[in-house]
Amino acid sequence: MARRLLESKGAEVQIMRIDRQPQLRLEMERLSGRHTVPQIFVGDHHVGGYMELAQLEHGGELDSLLGLQGTTA
Repeated sequence: MARRLLESKGAEVQIMRIDRQPQLRLEMERLSGRHTVPQIFVGDHHVGGYMELAQLEHGGELDSLLGLQGTTA
């Protein structure tokens, strides 16, 4: 769901398969302080999981975080 939301915004999504690379899991845990997946980063900014990403979208903050121009209705 996170990937679909980000791609719908035109964001480039990079998926890192931490189940196949234990060192990446350790790095994710170090950077996020969390053990669950997905952990979403926009650049160096740790968003959290999908729920936090969805909250940003619902609150109108995701576009700004992604560097997108807001649209007017």
